[in-house]
Amino acid sequence: MSEGTAFTSLTDARHLLRRTGFGATIDAAQKLLDDAGTRGEAADILLDFDPTKFKPGGRYIEDRHNKWVKYMIKTKRQLQEKLVLFWHDHFATSYDKVGDVDQMSLQNRLFRQFCKGNFKSFVKAINKNPAMMEFLDTVRNHKDQPNENYPRELMEIFTLGVKNPLGDPNYDQEDIVQIARAFSGWEYNGKGEAELDTDDHDKGDADEGWDPPRGPKVIFKVRGGFNDPAGQSFDAGTDYAKEIDNVIDIIFQHRYGAPGSERSTVADYIAQKLITYFAHPDPSPAFVHDVVDASSFAITWELAPLLKAIFVHDDFYGSAAPPAAGTKKSVKWPVDYVVGTLRMLEMKLKGKYQYVDGGNGTNVLDHLTNMGQLLFSPPSVFGWDWETSWLSSSTLLARYSFARDVTGARNGTGKTSFRADKLLPLDELPTAGTIVDAVTALLGVDDQIGVDERNALIAYLTDGTGGSSASVDLSDETLRNRKLNGLVATVLQSPIYQLH
Repeated sequence: MSEGTAFTSLTDARHLLRRTGFGATIDAAQKLLDDAGTRGEAADILLDFDPTKFKPGGRYIEDRHNKWVKYMIKTKRQLQEKLVLFWHDHFATSYDKVGDVDQMSLQNRLFRQFCKGNFKSFVKAINKNPAMMEFLDTVRNHKDQPNENYPRELMEIFTLGVKNPLGDPNYDQEDIVQIARAFSGWEYNGKGEAELDTDDHDKGDADEGWDPPRGPKVIFKVRGGFNDPAGQSFDAGTDYAKEIDNVIDIIFQHRYGAPGSERSTVADYIAQKLITYFAHPDPSPAFVHDVVDASSFAITWELAPLLKAIFVHDDFYGSAAPPAAGTKKSVKWPVDYVVGTLRMLEMKLKGKYQYVDGGNGTNVLDHLTNMGQLLFSPPSVFGWDWETSWLSSSTLLARYSFARDVTGARNGTGKTSFRADKLLPLDELPTAGTIVDAVTALLGVDDQIGVDERNALIAYLTDGTGGSSASVDLSDETLRNRKLNGLVATVLQSPIYQLH
């Protein structure tokens, strides 16, 4: 792994752009090659953005959903939005329970604010995020009626994982109970600001008179590599509001492994998940350790250097190769599929309800719902299931329907219409082979498609009567609408286009 590795391959450039954004045109990839001589320089270019303060607006959650999709389609900060999607899944929060559109949008802006910043500060901010406080019941955590939902997910999902890479539990039930004490009494006011009701907060044995006594406020008597049977105290004296920050500080000191070679549990867990999102499933321990160590993530908790270490690693670029045995690929998320397609075809959605101006005129919210990903409504605290879980008979049909509607948007004007004649130099494409190559390049899969797949597309274009050199007259509008648009739809529906 080296950030100084030469960055000269168009395939590598397109892979980097596909994984950190929504699709990758040849022009964008070539510009990145022109501007960056090394992998490190390419990563720096993509990470060189100041997070925006955008938050989706609108009266209803459907409006907020569509405004976010619209923003993803037009933004120049594609990596920012890919990160916001990741954190929306990682800190999964659903409007179905929160029930407040403003709080969902403010949380969305919070994800944008911290998307590549300090992860420890990020988690401390999530502690006090009103949408999260509603979703995981912090506001229903009282000193005489503790609620363990947030403390459990704080460790299980947000920071540690259930078990470390060696298979040992990272926490036990007593740790959950103790952390619940720290979060008792927290609520938020009418301005959406978190605040502590000290009268409803478990202050400890000294002035509560619990029978039996609850004992000192400590965690990790057994777990976490602290080797201290007395546990780690998060007591903050009379500064009770500081306890939830102290809990995070202790969690971030959690270690696993043999004495003398311990590793940060939080750092490896978050790195593994980010690698899975940006690179490929099942990264090797060496890949995880390399990026954590190279970025000093376990010391600084800064996400930008960690992301850069991922984007320069040999294993990241190993998945740039076409699908084959031993090449790890990822299934595109539905949002990635939809937004990437519209960006590659230089299209936008139409109207208040952001519908595709073709086919059945289905709005983007319904398209994404049918594909299995409704923004602001992850199915559980675990977020969405990734990879092949995105693909079923019904969700694939939904992707095919979207491809049909997009390529059927032929009657409108401007960017809501699909215009192959504006995207391709038709007078320079005299044969079936040149047309197929141009379309697959337009959609960013020409470096991924195999010989058999290419021949199948040529057969489609020629009705099986000619080969690569067969003449095809695209000046014929009827033929163009029937075959060229159909060819684009076929590529969008192909197995290779579902992967990146």
